[in-house]
Amino acid sequence: MTDAIKKLKHNRVDLRISPDEKELLEKAASIKGLSLSSYVVSNCLEAARRDIETYHECVLSDEDRDLFLYLMENPPEPNQALKSAMARFKDKYKGE
Repeated sequence: MTDAIKKLKHNRVDLRISPDEKELLEKAASIKGLSLSSYVVSNCLEAARRDIETYHECVLSDEDRDLFLYLMENPPEPNQALKSAMARFKDKYKGE
């Protein structure tokens, strides 16, 4: 089987949009020299990648960043609740 055949697209996504929205998308696609489908797929994939990257990104204020780094370098002593949780974890997974 050739690479071209492997890359055939068989999945569909159907959208319901207003005539004005379709006209706007067709105009934008025409400006870019793309078919409507290619334009929509290209822009949706770009937006999806950006949304996924943003979802996995954590942005801290300077104050929060400084606090995080301080606590990483100077962790507080574990309290009783944490000590109990660690003991339960060790009991549960000691044989694994």
